[in-house]
Amino acid sequence: MTEPVSETLRSLVEAALPHVPFDGWTEATLRAAAEDSGLEAELVKAAAPRGALDLALAFHRMGDLAMVERLEAEDLSDMRFRDKAARAVQLRLEVIEDREAVRRGATLFALPQNAFVGAQAMWGTADAIWTALGDTSEDLNWYSKRATLSGVLSATVLYWLGDDSMDRADTWAFLDRRIEEVMQIEKVKAQVNKLPGAKMLMAGPNWLASMIRRPQDRPQDVPGVWQGGT
Repeated sequence: MTEPVSETLRSLVEAALPHVPFDGWTEATLRAAAEDSGLEAELVKAAAPRGALDLALAFHRMGDLAMVERLEAEDLSDMRFRDKAARAVQLRLEVIEDREAVRRGATLFALPQNAFVGAQAMWGTADAIWTALGDTSEDLNWYSKRATLSGVLSATVLYWLGDDSMDRADTWAFLDRRIEEVMQIEKVKAQVNKLPGAKMLMAGPNWLASMIRRPQDRPQDVPGVWQGGT
């Protein structure tokens, strides 16, 4: 589940967006946003203790929340699961009104000191999608689903940033190809598991995988817990 964004952060993000195309997600943008929104310095510091990085993350989470809202309002009952996932990714991009803000965010998260935070943000988006689609997995599949979708999301966002085709048609075709590749991997895994001797060969890895459980306290986080562990 995507964490909510406080009203203070929302106000800062909205005030920051006009400055982002010129200054990026930087401290200069944060200062301008604080001044434009009329918020006191102490309130700004409490809402964004890591400065502009927290501002960019709030913008990302606002997109996740908007995507979930639209996804839950759609009737996906007649769709295959792969099409539901593709539709969710499409909605995540469609809710973005400022592509330059995303471009600047990608630049910020590409910095070595921010790479892990950026990966967490993408993982959070994948988790929001799977949760909205009703995923109930509790084991290794919880991780593999989010890891795979995170990869699809990252690649699709990068393609979308450079796509000038009409109605982003090239991006949606690119997304379909990435989803299809994932489905082919799953088919190969299923075929391998049916090979003679596969059950014995995979006994150890399968036992190890069975011990892995999804995180309980903060399911949007990357780390998990062992069965019976903390």
